[in-house]
Amino acid sequence: MNQKGGVGKTTTAINLGTALAAIDKKILLIDLDPQGNLSTGIGVTEKQRNKSVYDLITQSLPIHKTIQETKIPNLKIIPSNINLSGIEFELAADEDRTNKLNSKINDLKGEYDFVLVDCPPSLGILTVNSLVASDSVLVPLQCEFYALEGLAQLLRTIEKVKENLNPSLFLEGVVLTMYDSRNRLSEDVVADAREHLGKKVFETVIPRNVRLSEAPSHGLPAIIYDQNCIGSLAYIDLAKELILRLGI
Repeated sequence: MNQKGGVGKTTTAINLGTALAAIDKKILLIDLDPQGNLSTGIGVTEKQRNKSVYDLITQSLPIHKTIQETKIPNLKIIPSNINLSGIEFELAADEDRTNKLNSKINDLKGEYDFVLVDCPPSLGILTVNSLVASDSVLVPLQCEFYALEGLAQLLRTIEKVKENLNPSLFLEGVVLTMYDSRNRLSEDVVADAREHLGKKVFETVIPRNVRLSEAPSHGLPAIIYDQNCIGSLAYIDLAKELILRLGI
């Protein structure tokens, strides 16, 4: 999650999920953004989204009814569609509105090694649902001006959810994205992030890479679209680092 748009949340969810699936981990992606970019980027068309995360949250639909196969072995998805854009209003009067996703995820009963939720670029009810349902938070942080300023607000939100709704929630780590070695500002953001957050910042840094940008238009993760590009190799390294951190 990150309340800013265009920082690499969806790219990270797709490619980290694919890299983990490639080492035989069972992965479920949940597209919690009304724009549905995660669904598009993994090759799920609009016609294939007749059962979506919107139905999961607003109806008594079992979670298994909304899960779809993808082209990638070990990787499944609950897609999103435009119906999700009005959910803030639909859930406004619901006393249990922050627990909708959590109550459904609990039905999975350990069927997946990782459930990765791609959050919308806001701190609204959908993001809060994600935080209540999650064990930990992975924050993509772009190597650009104002990045750390927004991160402080995001960390406060995580702490509030931890205090009031999900005591076991913690920050898994920060992934630095859109790194450009030719730009001094990128170096400054990396240095500042490591100074303030220490080991919470992953060693792996995701570079700016045109292949990462091209891959979604083909409905493929970059790791499949071009496994040897620098962006794909970085996400493979990130998956390795995450596995080592978790000791699994």
